[in-house]
Amino acid sequence: MSPELISILVLVVVFVIATTRSVNMGALAFAAAFGVGTLVADLDADGIFAGFPGDLFVVLVGVTYLFAIARANGTTDWLVHAAVRLVRGRVALIPWVMFALTGALTAIGAVSPAAVAIVAPIALSFATRYAISPLLMGTMVVHGAQAGGFSPISIYGSIVNGIVEREGLPGSEVTLFLASLIANLVIASVLFVLFGGRKLWARGSVAPEDGGAVGKGAEPTDTGGGTGTSGGTGTGTSTGGGTGTAPGAAGTAPTAVAVRPGQDTDATGSGPRLTPARVATLVALVALVVAVLGFDLDAGLTAVSLAVVLSTAWPDDSRRAVGEIAWSTVLLICGVLTYVGVLEEMGTITWAGEGVGGIGVPLLAAMLLCYIGAIVSAFASSVGIMGALIPLAVPFLAQGEIGAVGMVAALAVSATVVDVSPFSTNGALVLAAAPEVDRERFFRQLMVYGGIVVAVVPALAWLVLVVPGFG
Repeated sequence: MSPELISILVLVVVFVIATTRSVNMGALAFAAAFGVGTLVADLDADGIFAGFPGDLFVVLVGVTYLFAIARANGTTDWLVHAAVRLVRGRVALIPWVMFALTGALTAIGAVSPAAVAIVAPIALSFATRYAISPLLMGTMVVHGAQAGGFSPISIYGSIVNGIVEREGLPGSEVTLFLASLIANLVIASVLFVLFGGRKLWARGSVAPEDGGAVGKGAEPTDTGGGTGTSGGTGTGTSTGGGTGTAPGAAGTAPTAVAVRPGQDTDATGSGPRLTPARVATLVALVALVVAVLGFDLDAGLTAVSLAVVLSTAWPDDSRRAVGEIAWSTVLLICGVLTYVGVLEEMGTITWAGEGVGGIGVPLLAAMLLCYIGAIVSAFASSVGIMGALIPLAVPFLAQGEIGAVGMVAALAVSATVVDVSPFSTNGALVLAAAPEVDRERFFRQLMVYGGIVVAVVPALAWLVLVVPGFG
């Protein structure tokens, strides 16, 4: 048995054990990376750790740390209240606002994970407060980021168009952008219908004070005792009095934000007021956006630095924030990606791609490349996978039976739409950012949804973009 095949079988075993025995998959993956790397690939510790995603580790820790502080001092409550006012109480519009916001950020040049890191914590805090399915809100954020991800001035678009030009292939920047935009918009629309969007519309408008004041008859306290169950993701305690149930019973009134009248309310008495700590936190969030988008600074290191400043100034609000960092998610993602790094070091990814490229039927080879791009990208860098697969497609594209423009667009869609997987950077950020949910159940939900996307979207992209022979 070849080393490459052994490494793939070990990955399957890791999934089976994690699923059936409830062992953290990240811990299993670290053990698998050690075993396969040492016994099969003849790698030393440095070679194994070369695949450790240090940048993603810092992003996950930094962003969840910063937003844990924002939740502790009530800044996210204030943002939720402001968002309700912005959409005139139409809670159903919020998922689309988040979709459009992340799409706009990536379209003008933000790296997709940076946009998701900025938007996801706010979006998921809103989902918890207003009994919106976390799966709906999280996937809307990720698909929004990918919808704008291939504009001609975006990072992804520039990289892929550069690869196409370098390989001497015909290309179309507009087709690439529209293919990703339309694919993600269609998927988002389907998700909105399936995961409670219609019931959110049926709610109509809610008064802003419904999201910012203590409900009738409730005692004003700092944290309420209501629970919010989110679309199969488990039970989570949310601030405010009252009970909210996500899509399964989306007609329930939104959970209220608990405030202290006269001390913690604005001039109208209907919502959280801006305290010095909240103003400083809002400034920190704006600074994060400016630093990442304007100065190309690392999102994780910037978030950690801002969190440390806030913790120093207001230690009481921040005392428990470190404990609220999503450590189990960090272990899970870093372990799996370290094992994927071992696979790349062994040449398993290249081995699989070359095997497909040697197939004598161009249309079949094109479909298999789309599936390889989707499967591998669910665990690794989307752009990195496209950078490897587009050159592999050159030989049969040169035969003229497959349109290069459609093939590149299909690969781009297949390799990025799966970023909802909890093992990808974007999916991991969504999983880590979800407050007060059963993360194990939410992880399984994202994994099932990611599996459905991997199974369905590459075939549809191949059928729509490759079979007609565009380009």
